Amino acid sequence: MRNNIYTALVHYPVYNRNNDTVATSVTNFDIHDISRTCRTYDIKKYFIITPVDAQQELTKRIIDYWIEGDGIEFNKNRNEAFENTVLETSVQSAVEAIYKNEGKMPRIITTSAKIFENTVSYEDLGKEITTDENPYLILFGTGWGLTEEIMNMSYKILEPIRGKTKYNHLSVRSAVSIILDRLLGEK
Repeated sequence: MRNNIYTALVHYPVYNRNNDTVATSVTNFDIHDISRTCRTYDIKKYFIITPVDAQQELTKRIIDYWIEGDGIEFNKNRNEAFENTVLETSVQSAVEAIYKNEGKMPRIITTSAKIFENTVSYEDLGKEITTDENPYLILFGTGWGLTEEIMNMSYKILEPIRGKTKYNHLSVRSAVSIILDRLLGEK
């Protein structure tokens, strides 16, 4: 069922280039661009996940501007894009919010540049999520990727996005757009 798909941009826990677990900074571009992409593909909620107080405050201010502030009149399309953008402090709190809303635990899908035992193709997952009644939460990592702890929560892991070169460092907002189109775009 396409009306029970959620996404989350995880800022903690993620790895840095030294494989340390860190919290990354929320960026204005990711808030805006991913909100617009999620609205385009009719994602039920887009969670921005950060436990950092200053990052939560900044993110809340940006969201509130478009939902409750002057942004409503300034750009109605942006206001509409932000209607389903939500701030959460952890992956677990996002899972709990989905459970509260759906009455079922979501199937967690993660993304990675690596192949795992439970890696799934876009075609297979796209078919599954459009017919399955369970809610799905697609997690996107920042920094150098989602931690092992988060990856171990996965029901399935999407295959990596591959171009025609060895270079593989898309911005997360580009990856979200590509992945949602592959899963939910016109066939």
